[in-house]
Amino acid sequence: MARTWLSIRVELVSGRGADFWPRPGRVLAASRSHSFAQFAEAVDVAFGRWDLAHLHMFTLGDGTGVSPLDWWGGEAPEGTVDGRSTKLGRLEAGEQFAYTFDMGDNWAHLCTVAEKRIDPLDELGAVPDRPAPYWGWGSLPDQYGRRWDGDDGESRMPKQPPRGGLGDLPPLLPWWG
Repeated sequence: MARTWLSIRVELVSGRGADFWPRPGRVLAASRSHSFAQFAEAVDVAFGRWDLAHLHMFTLGDGTGVSPLDWWGGEAPEGTVDGRSTKLGRLEAGEQFAYTFDMGDNWAHLCTVAEKRIDPLDELGAVPDRPAPYWGWGSLPDQYGRRWDGDDGESRMPKQPPRGGLGDLPPLLPWWG
């Protein structure tokens, strides 16, 4: 297994009409036998997305689109290949490609395959059955732009509870409540 997996750096470039700088990112370990659909799900989870019922598309350097074809209802862009059957093994060291989640909000990511392969035991301590993140940085925006539970986009920020923002918590830890 030594050094057989890909290490893929994924940076969030833009989404919901905003460009991000510095760009938050995650690095994922993925087997060459994993599908692009599996990789998309791992990226979405690593970026804190909970509503995964949105179209997504990879755009490879040669312009090829990769997406689950059954999601498009026969309307997939011409030349798109099926992300459920297309494997990451088609990627080369150093290759860059784009990933877009939610074709309305256009969460765009730059993906870069590392020059060297990795051993998942060294990086993750185990061999996962799907792609998995093992490094990351930056603040992740909420996929709908919500700042708190119940945020409707127009209401004022809730008042902070007393005692430095922790006064509303039960006293389960010494600095709470």
